[in-house]
Amino acid sequence: MIALALFASTFVLVMALGIQSLNVNGGHRLLACATSFAIGAANLVVLKQMPGHTTGLEIAAYLSGGPAGIWCAMALHPWLVRTLRRGTVPPDLSHCAPAPTSPRRPGQPD
Repeated sequence: MIALALFASTFVLVMALGIQSLNVNGGHRLLACATSFAIGAANLVVLKQMPGHTTGLEIAAYLSGGPAGIWCAMALHPWLVRTLRRGTVPPDLSHCAPAPTSPRRPGQPD
């Protein structure tokens, strides 16, 4: 039972980290924040289960959850973004960008 919990928590942890990274790189701020809850929850399970005596099966479960999680994150992310964007208009974030400035000409006062 502990091996299954370790596999599942490592799977969720690495998948959430992968999705969060893809969200950050894609500029999806709310999705990046939302994945933090999954990362925290999965970390709690890992940190509660791993300390102390662990068997070979538990270590193998812990190590195999990561590759499976990142594989699924890379496959799931495009679908997730497409599905969550359907029917929504991207917000206007132009007010967050700095105002454009004109280049200084030589001899022009500051």
